Amino acid sequence: MNNDFSSIERLMEFGMSLAVAQQMVETMNHAIGNMAVPGAGAPIAQQREYFVAVDGAQAGPLSEAELSQLIAAGRVNKDTLIWYRGLTAWKRVGDVPEALKLVLLSNVNK
Repeated sequence: MNNDFSSIERLMEFGMSLAVAQQMVETMNHAIGNMAVPGAGAPIAQQREYFVAVDGAQAGPLSEAELSQLIAAGRVNKDTLIWYRGLTAWKRVGDVPEALKLVLLSNVNK
């Protein structure tokens, strides 16, 4: 009877090493999959909604595209009041960089 178990022991070591390596791969895939990548873009549900004062009445919520349309139509300009979640008060479009950018882009495209 052969009492040499070295090949079986080696197979067990290999099997255990393979199981540990597989667990490490799964852990790293999970960690990488849950990482937040700055600048990767916000989901549509988190896009900013704007409110503006047009003709003495509040208009909104407006997407950036809808706000751009009002600017292009001349109904919103640098002096129009604007608000979105995160602003402490209504401000002039000219004092809100995100909105002023849309006004300036509208003027360039004319």
